[in-house]
Amino acid sequence: MASKMQNRRREEFKRYKEDVGREGKGFFPYAIYHDTLMSLVTVAVIIGLAVVWYVTAGDTPEGEGLEAGVLGPWYAEKADPGTIEFVPRPDWFFYFLFYLLRIFKWPETVVLGTVGIPTICLMLLIALPFYDRSPERRPLRRPVAMVAAILTILSMAVLTWKGATAQEALGSEIIASGDVEKWAEEGGFADNPEAVAGAELFAQSGCLNCHVYQGVGNSNLGAPELTEVGATGRGVDYFKSYIANPASFGNNVMISYSYLGDENLTKLATFLDASSGTVTPDGE
Repeated sequence: MASKMQNRRREEFKRYKEDVGREGKGFFPYAIYHDTLMSLVTVAVIIGLAVVWYVTAGDTPEGEGLEAGVLGPWYAEKADPGTIEFVPRPDWFFYFLFYLLRIFKWPETVVLGTVGIPTICLMLLIALPFYDRSPERRPLRRPVAMVAAILTILSMAVLTWKGATAQEALGSEIIASGDVEKWAEEGGFADNPEAVAGAELFAQSGCLNCHVYQGVGNSNLGAPELTEVGATGRGVDYFKSYIANPASFGNNVMISYSYLGDENLTKLATFLDASSGTVTPDGE
């Protein structure tokens, strides 16, 4: 059997060399020359577009680089290092992986979305030349390979689109939608101005990127649901200390919010302490 396979490959290689000698050109130097030439053309186009973008854009009274040129401004606006609503997002070609994290939740299945599926796909792609050794290349005679390719393209396209259109929990949008007032009413702390102010800080400070509160937010990195966190009876001082320095309580994932200042930390802690669950209409 092995001898037949070897003879078959020798015959195919011989036919290939005969075809190249009769009607084709060898890989070296012709194909290498063409690839090198097209690479240079591509780089030249990119450099040319960068020059056009840089030269045609310019300054405006509002700020440097805000005047739009042929290809747009240098940047839309200056970065605000003090923002608390910025939600980092990956480049568009990683949107399909970005959305996988919304499908596979922490901590039970997140390893499948971050390590399992990408690694399996990469290993299958690397091993492709070793397990697909058929000389047949016509698409209609390769149904399994074509179906797999189409499904892969469709799944990546759908995940990329879903990742690009995914909505994040921005504090300004949450406050504008009236969610904070709903939290206060359903949580029974509407008559506590400091707790309500803490709820607004909770929405604005990016806490909902990892936590869920009354059905709003995202559950990431093992962060707990906080609707009933006040029912633990730990008190305002405990929550204040925890928010200011989570690492001292053994939490090395959550960042420190000490930069908010003592007054804001007290408001946040008061809100968390008042969050003892949803109050039923009869007050029970």
